[in-house]
Amino acid sequence: MAGALPRSPLAPERFPELPEIDGVTFAATAAGVRYTGRKDVMLAVCAPGTAVAGVFTKSATRAAPVLDCQDKIGRNSQAGAAILVNAGNANAFTGRNGTDAVQALVTATSQATSLPEDRVFTASTGVIGEPLAHDRITAHLADLVANQASDAIADAAAAIMTTDTYAKGAAQTVVIDGAAVRIAGIAKGSGMIAPDMATMLVYIFTDALIEQGALQDLTSSICDRTFNCITVDSDTSTSDSLLAAATGASGVDVAENTDFADALHTVMLDLAHQVVRDGEGATKFVEIAVTGCTDNTAAKTHGLSIANSPLVKTAIAGEDPNWGRVVMAIGKSGAPADRDTLSIWFGDVLVAENGWVSPSYREEDAATHMKGDHIHIRVDCGMGDGHATVWTCDLTNGYIDINADYRS
Repeated sequence: MAGALPRSPLAPERFPELPEIDGVTFAATAAGVRYTGRKDVMLAVCAPGTAVAGVFTKSATRAAPVLDCQDKIGRNSQAGAAILVNAGNANAFTGRNGTDAVQALVTATSQATSLPEDRVFTASTGVIGEPLAHDRITAHLADLVANQASDAIADAAAAIMTTDTYAKGAAQTVVIDGAAVRIAGIAKGSGMIAPDMATMLVYIFTDALIEQGALQDLTSSICDRTFNCITVDSDTSTSDSLLAAATGASGVDVAENTDFADALHTVMLDLAHQVVRDGEGATKFVEIAVTGCTDNTAAKTHGLSIANSPLVKTAIAGEDPNWGRVVMAIGKSGAPADRDTLSIWFGDVLVAENGWVSPSYREEDAATHMKGDHIHIRVDCGMGDGHATVWTCDLTNGYIDINADYRS
């Protein structure tokens, strides 16, 4: 990118206060992978006994780090774990060079941290198709290990950004059987956002005690209701990865505990929403609720069809309540729909019902809703009990400007 991007108008006021997670430390450094004058590599180190779960892109052109992490998830180990992430280069579509770069990073990190190689997880994000200068990263590993700190998660969040305009973090503390269990997460993502797994890059840490299989099931399930329900531009990244690490340091067993599951869902949904709010060029956050479908899958299909429609998204950018474009998006989705049972709302304004414009509809009422920065669209298909909610943003000239200039 040619110069820093202006902060998203939908961004939170500041990076949140995240609790320290017992058993996890962080460090970040400026390795010059692509950027100058900013930190672009982070290393997180987790204590022995940490369970690690992962969810990854289903792209057929997955990056080398993704393939390596997928191979390692689920292996039983009482050793600690390390997560090494660089920004600026995705190490994707780089053939044998990509595999060799991952191995070089894994070997060097293993040696620097005294952890087994199969407990070293790497990720890369940035430009596709350019060899990763992994030596720039390995040259800083000794310092990254030496500078590990339990309160440096904000530095880690900033180091993994690419076209992000702000670092993203979220946290929850839940009391279970009288003891506090803490969760803290960071994420990066702004463009190439239409997850088919989890999202962009996401790292979640907790001191909860939970075995790997249960953590994997819980993480995967929540992904389907959070990160798999967001879209910025309909494009699925080659590098999407989510890792969840549970150190067990609290001693609180959270297996099948609904309070912990709810807290983890809150963290993951918060991060997913922050990714949408930082959508490239975004000026409006959009929630699309679809009800009355034949099943939940159909509802989600309709919702994402609306959310991914350039015509819907540009109408939102222009503050135009063009409900005909919503009708179009439902009709093309491929999921069951009936024109004559369809109802549509913009905010609290009933726009259409029973396959026709509502007799009570006044366009100026819907136009007023469209002027806000948080847009609600609701659709009821009138065919059953299926429902889903998805989130997106508008599509503006800013998106074109950012992506036309991405590699310069």
